[in-house]
Amino acid sequence: MEDKIKYEMEFPIHSSPQLLYQYIATPSGLSEWFADNVNSRGELFTFIWDGSEEQAKVIRKKSGELIKFRWLESEDETFFQMKIVVDEITKDVSLMVTDFTDEDEMDEARMLWENQVSDLKHVLGSV
Repeated sequence: MEDKIKYEMEFPIHSSPQLLYQYIATPSGLSEWFADNVNSRGELFTFIWDGSEEQAKVIRKKSGELIKFRWLESEDETFFQMKIVVDEITKDVSLMVTDFTDEDEMDEARMLWENQVSDLKHVLGSV
């Protein structure tokens, strides 16, 4: 099995950090843009897309700032993280996404995040 490659993407978001956090760290928020439906039991989140389910465990959470998940079916130590970054001077808000993918799927993975975050911006009215 080949090692996955870590990559980061930054998306400017016109939203308050508090509101944005609700959309990246709660099942109801995530189901508005990230998956068709999201359920959680404590630290275990179930993401549903077109009838298929994937489970992820919250491995780190900092209220109002970041959430980090590990897919349960993943055989390696990869994770995906969404972190809210606020520029100290301009107060601009960005969403920093950290994820892992196979080298030959990098373009598709980046495009998927761009599409997902575009949906998030529409939900937030941040277009």
